[in-house]
Amino acid sequence: MTSSRFPLAASAIALMLALSGCAPMHNEDAQLTQKTPAQQLETKLPLELAHGWPGSDWWRGYHDSQIDKLVETSLKDSPDLAVVEQRIKLAQAQTQMQEAGDGPQLDFSANVERQKMSQEGLMGPFALTDPAAGTTGPYYTNGNFGLTASWDLDLWGKNRSEVEARVGVMRAKQAELAQAKQVISANVVRLYWDVQTLLALKDVKQQTLVAQKNIVDVQLELYGQGINSSVDGVENNIDFVKTQQQLDDIDGRINMAKAQLAAITGDAHAASNIKPAPLPQVKSSVPDHMGYELLARRPDLQEAHWYIESSLSSVDAAKAAFYPDVNLSAFLQNDALHLSDLFRGSAQQVGIIGGFTLPIFDSGRLNANLDIVRAQSNLSIASYNKAVIGAVNDVEKAASQLNAVAAENEHQLTILKGTQKLKTLATARYKAGLISGARMSAATLPDLSEQAKAIQLHGKWLNADVQLVSALGGGYQAGKA
Repeated sequence: MTSSRFPLAASAIALMLALSGCAPMHNEDAQLTQKTPAQQLETKLPLELAHGWPGSDWWRGYHDSQIDKLVETSLKDSPDLAVVEQRIKLAQAQTQMQEAGDGPQLDFSANVERQKMSQEGLMGPFALTDPAAGTTGPYYTNGNFGLTASWDLDLWGKNRSEVEARVGVMRAKQAELAQAKQVISANVVRLYWDVQTLLALKDVKQQTLVAQKNIVDVQLELYGQGINSSVDGVENNIDFVKTQQQLDDIDGRINMAKAQLAAITGDAHAASNIKPAPLPQVKSSVPDHMGYELLARRPDLQEAHWYIESSLSSVDAAKAAFYPDVNLSAFLQNDALHLSDLFRGSAQQVGIIGGFTLPIFDSGRLNANLDIVRAQSNLSIASYNKAVIGAVNDVEKAASQLNAVAAENEHQLTILKGTQKLKTLATARYKAGLISGARMSAATLPDLSEQAKAIQLHGKWLNADVQLVSALGGGYQAGKA
């Protein structure tokens, strides 16, 4: 009685020793904490620009069909988006592969083997030809077929954590796609308004050139009549040439912006044939509260967030690797040394196996792996915190810039009203015959100069508007990319 219990007791003691001797896990280092924006960001925008998030198709607010077409084309045929889309498909496939590994497996296999038995080996008797003993050696054709099933029970959640890590990466890639779309659409709109600003500026500079040429022509005529000296027209001629240089520079900048648009949209014809359109009034808006909601509105922050979730799941999987691995397997097969016997009932074999694996000594491999995934997780959190601070700064900077440019624009409009009055007065005096054409042209130059400044300020205003939209997430919402 006592002797029959000894093997069982010895087995239990051996199991306890094995469990107590598993590879020890290092103490967990303090994990970094995730930052969140303040509940109320200081945007310093006037009341008329408050209360509102940009919509998902925010560029349609400009009511310009050319913008709509360019953005639509760029988002449809962008090679950058194609790269990110393939990354998403890869992440999805990797997630499915990991999920498949967590479930039971069932395989069917069949094998045929021709072999010669060694007379000196364990199967030596089968090398002899002795029909009475059932041997017809030394050559045999061995065959087997049947089903094999296996299932890792994943008692500690290691496989599930690895699946969750893959899911986090996949969602991060989806947020990356939304971020790429936002960047592309913002660049298209910005470049489009750059082109329109330059076209409007070119028109004003051409008017300036006409007025300056009229003044230079009159100066040359007066010089030819001996009324004034050649020195009197030098300054005017220099201004005329400078305006020509400015027009050449504007043409170069227009061509460069159109080339960039063609590269982004993939439609060189549409980019090169942009028709002049009036610069719209800017109607930017920001919401009252942008704390936690800003995290869901910025695709780059969502991307960083999902990488954190993935890294935390990887840490859980690395911890679970310290615990025993339990799996079940079974087989139902037919096996015979002679193919003629393969399908007999006597050739059938059945087995069930319960597996138990416990890491005891691994030279620090498991702890090293845990240290790696912990460091990667902390790196993801640090990157996220940096992105949060950057996002808050982006919003505050864009809002402040928009407010400053809006104020400049208001002052410029006041100046422009004054120069337009002077221009109107000079035109009336010219029609009344009180001043010459050259004097009237000279009187229009200050107004044209202020018009040019107003157009450039308006372009900066539109650029600041696009920057604010991007800082606010470009209409993105988590889960709606």
